[in-house]
Amino acid sequence: KKPKEKETKGGIMAEAKGAEKENPMRELCIEKLVLNISVGESGDRLTRAAKVLETLTDQTPVFSKSRLTIRNWSIRRNEAIACHVTVRGEKAHEILDKGLKVKEYELLKANFSSTGNFGFGIQEHIDLGIKYDPSSGIYGMDFFVVMGRPGNRVARRRRCKRHVGASHKISKEDTQKWIQQKYDVSLLNKAI
Repeated sequence: KKPKEKETKGGIMAEAKGAEKENPMRELCIEKLVLNISVGESGDRLTRAAKVLETLTDQTPVFSKSRLTIRNWSIRRNEAIACHVTVRGEKAHEILDKGLKVKEYELLKANFSSTGNFGFGIQEHIDLGIKYDPSSGIYGMDFFVVMGRPGNRVARRRRCKRHVGASHKISKEDTQKWIQQKYDVSLLNKAI
């Protein structure tokens, strides 16, 4: 029996060396893309900004309220001052590609967090391919991308929660390598 076991082990080892398959659980993916337009005031400008997000994503935006009253900026507590949309799946990849095209596929290394997520902003929403509407105006927006791996749900699910091991957590370097391979983005040390 022992020689047969060694033969099978040798065969398995030879296959593993020849193929060198990637572990599908280690692949990075975009969990969600959050688009945020912070207007700084409630009213007509905020509803027009929400309309811009709705035309871009085909989803209804959620309004964010201020936490504090700041008299100098004439902002009251619990006043809606911004709107955001969370996009997932294939649509998130499409919108991220449009945003990176506006940034000319250049990001700063400081845009990446230690947990592997990254974000950037654009000055004008019309650069994304949305037609300019004089009645709505021009808005800048923030892109924030949350990265994940298959199996991260283990830490968040309600039943049988477990810790995600250190080797499975996403680092800053993992995300930077992923975005360079997937979108051919060049990373800069400082803004030009």
